[in-house]
Amino acid sequence: MRKTVVVADTERGLLIRDGRLIRVLEPGRHSLWDVFGQIKIERCDARGIFVSPWAEIMEKRHPELANKYLETIRVAEGEVAVVSLDGRASMIVRPGQTIYVWKILKDVTVTRINTLENPRLTKAELIAYEKAVGAGERVSAPIAPVSVGQAEAGLVFFDGELVETLEPGRYGYWQIGRTVKSQTIDMRPLPLEVTAQEILTKDKVSLRVTLTSFIKVTDAPKAALSTPDYASHIYKLVQFAVREAVGGRTLDEVLNDRETVDAQIVSHVRNALGDIGVDVTELGIKDVILPGEMRELINRVVEAEKTAQANLIRRREETAATRSLLNTARLMEDNPTLLRLKELEALERVTDNIGRVDVHASSGEGLNAVLDKLVTLGPRP
Repeated sequence: MRKTVVVADTERGLLIRDGRLIRVLEPGRHSLWDVFGQIKIERCDARGIFVSPWAEIMEKRHPELANKYLETIRVAEGEVAVVSLDGRASMIVRPGQTIYVWKILKDVTVTRINTLENPRLTKAELIAYEKAVGAGERVSAPIAPVSVGQAEAGLVFFDGELVETLEPGRYGYWQIGRTVKSQTIDMRPLPLEVTAQEILTKDKVSLRVTLTSFIKVTDAPKAALSTPDYASHIYKLVQFAVREAVGGRTLDEVLNDRETVDAQIVSHVRNALGDIGVDVTELGIKDVILPGEMRELINRVVEAEKTAQANLIRRREETAATRSLLNTARLMEDNPTLLRLKELEALERVTDNIGRVDVHASSGEGLNAVLDKLVTLGPRP
């Protein structure tokens, strides 16, 4: 009996007789005699990886066919192989893997990289290999990208061990035979708000204190390795410091000497913080919140103080005015002309409110009678 098989241009056919590979069929129509049903044709896509048990058989039993049709890629420990098809990276082969790639339709090139000696990719390699997929089953991506922004420092860990500190930029690491993790730390001054907490002062007054601080990372590796969370660590230290500073003072001392309280809190925090790669640049009390009844009491005290100050100022002004009047009276007593001028000033103020003045000079005194008799502050000399 005759069997007809059509092989497409993108395929190759495996002619198998009695379980043995005989040859590879090229594209076209093939007519084969198969009297006893011993022939089997397996058509394979020849545009990529040859995934079939016959691939290994072809390599070992038919090396001439393997050399003609396949590119055998076997990767040793400590290295990876990047397979490029027509100049474009398509797949990454891990250590211990063996793959077979058809090389009849596409140009196949293999780049081998020692990942133990070169764990970090160059920028050109990262761009070229990042989109390549791992061949076969993937436990994790073969490449771990790391991005570090402006004003940040990047930390790279291999299997939990810090291996490198990075400047801003984009990087890639081979994640083969190791677990790669990264962490970025902001190097700019950052505000840290310590929310209000209830504190009892030395004179048993309950108040709530809110603080504002600014922290800045000066050494990224130390900040990452010294504490699990340096911001939370500083937050707790500030809470302890403010309780010690406020709890040892009376309410009046807290309200009237804020600078000393702030200085004590800063000193306590910096001494307790030590050298962990983080600096507390500024720290101070933002708000002091008192209970309602205590606020009313303080308002009454302040009101009484201000009233007393106003009374004192008023009495001082009255005393100064009386002293000025006394000095003026002494001057007028010794100087009749000055006294006469003061009389005329008084007359002027009086006449400002008079619409009409009639002067009768029947006595012969005329206007002098008005000036002399209308306003008289003292006997004429």
